[in-house]
Amino acid sequence: MSETTMTVPEDRAAKLQRLNVIAAVLHAAQAIAVLVLANDFALPVASYFWNDAPNGDLDPARLEKMFEIPVAWGAAGFLILSALFHGIVSTVGRRGYLSELSRQQNRFRWVEYSLSSTLMIILIAMVFGISDIAALLGLAGANAAMILFGWIMEVVNRPGQPVWWSPFWFGCIAGGVPWVVLFIYVIGPSGQPEFPAFVWGILISLFIFFNLFALNQWLQYRGVGRWSDYLYGERVYLVLSLTAKSALAWQVFGNTLAG
Repeated sequence: MSETTMTVPEDRAAKLQRLNVIAAVLHAAQAIAVLVLANDFALPVASYFWNDAPNGDLDPARLEKMFEIPVAWGAAGFLILSALFHGIVSTVGRRGYLSELSRQQNRFRWVEYSLSSTLMIILIAMVFGISDIAALLGLAGANAAMILFGWIMEVVNRPGQPVWWSPFWFGCIAGGVPWVVLFIYVIGPSGQPEFPAFVWGILISLFIFFNLFALNQWLQYRGVGRWSDYLYGERVYLVLSLTAKSALAWQVFGNTLAG
């Protein structure tokens, strides 16, 4: 079966390039601002080694701090990753980017998201008090799997052909795991949340943003209204990415890094 492609009109290619340049500049400017203005607040990454029979007593002495992650670098990290990839598709990767879009795909987006959104999840988890390295790696793996299923969704589906939804739903399942864990931590063992309001702000706002990415892809493959145009969905991805990353960076900055 021949691969269906479309030609990206020059005017729309120019608009997308402009949007990517703007996104690159705004992400980079925010990353610099965070690094320049932030304090040196850091969060620990710890390990707990049982080292005996599973029914042995828990010993707090076995909890070891492995290293610390400066929160400013975590917040700046996902902004820098986004700036880098937007810069690539605006310059040296522009031809490949447009070639991907002509096939209604964008691997640049999925590779960037697999890195930046995973870093975002790790940072959120650490702010919420999750420090165990095994837990953090598990959350990172689940989030990266969600993004990679989104990539597969684009690769296996072709315009005009029946949509195979399995990658989308598998991605939703994988992507839901970190949020279940975060809600458990916020509610706490007593069922009486004790976190400050900004934690709830991060949880609710980023939960909404993450789900809007999934909704955007669902609308694309359902062909709903303007989403029947793949390039419209691409613009929505650009706006969502900038807004979600900016929201998290400044919520974290304002409540843990200011001063």
